Amino acid sequence: MSLYKNSSFLVLLLLYIYDRVSSGEVNVTATDSADTMKQTASFIPAAMVVNSPVFKPGVDPVLSLNLRSSFPEDLEISDYCSEMLEIFGLKYVAYVDCLVTAARPVQVCQKCFSSYGSLTDTYVNISSDQMGPGNASCRDSLLRSDRLMLVYLLYSNMQDIWRKSQCDQCITGGFQSLTNDTMYFLDTVNQTITCFKKYQQGNHSELCKDCKGTYKELNELYSRMETNLTLCIDIEDAMNMTRRLWSKNFNCSFPREETVPVIAVSSFMLFLPIIFYLSSFLHSEQKKRKLIHPKRAKSYSSLMNIQNKSS
Repeated sequence: MSLYKNSSFLVLLLLYIYDRVSSGEVNVTATDSADTMKQTASFIPAAMVVNSPVFKPGVDPVLSLNLRSSFPEDLEISDYCSEMLEIFGLKYVAYVDCLVTAARPVQVCQKCFSSYGSLTDTYVNISSDQMGPGNASCRDSLLRSDRLMLVYLLYSNMQDIWRKSQCDQCITGGFQSLTNDTMYFLDTVNQTITCFKKYQQGNHSELCKDCKGTYKELNELYSRMETNLTLCIDIEDAMNMTRRLWSKNFNCSFPREETVPVIAVSSFMLFLPIIFYLSSFLHSEQKKRKLIHPKRAKSYSSLMNIQNKSS
């Protein structure tokens, strides 16, 4: 019954509202709704509008660009440090561009040592205690003024690439030029590649025969530089590519001279157990014979004594 009464009441209420609307007593227009929204928005506090994810205050671009001028002058970097930072950026971009172009084949040391030297000199000037114009030092303002230390981080990454490439072993002090060993090795590589190109279209057996001398010299030079710790990533990559051409592309073999003593030592170690057991066997047989002779002589003498007693 209660459900029936509630249903009847809702039906009567809907009929009443419809009758009032149709008679014009309730007239809600879009304009009134807009006015109501404006009146409601006027009561919203300013702090709520600023922090609201819906109501975003307008940002004046001129005000945002001039925000830096509101800081005190003692917190801003000097013109000298700003110029040093700009120079560092130019040197950094030049070095990165060089690294990208020298990535394959790897020629990082021989092509980018000059740009890395310029970048290092600029960073040394920034990080030193030497005062610039107006007694301004850029070490604190550019390197230690924030938690990120972006300038230091950028240079540290480039320094790590240089160190992993071991370019210091192929470049003279002060980033002046390549070392004599490096230039001689690169010249030997060029001679070997030139010999490869001369015979690569023809019979590879002739290539393996005629280019064997230069390839052998290149391997010996690489071994000496590896022992003397004068290798860098450029030399390692050039040697790997040359060996790949020699062995895989042209199917050439290069028997090394040290394989002969290795085979001889291996053969000796292989037959060493056989020699040991054979000598042990012969030595035991000889001792066995020496033990038998006295025993037989003793038994013969005892037998003669017995025969004499019996007689």
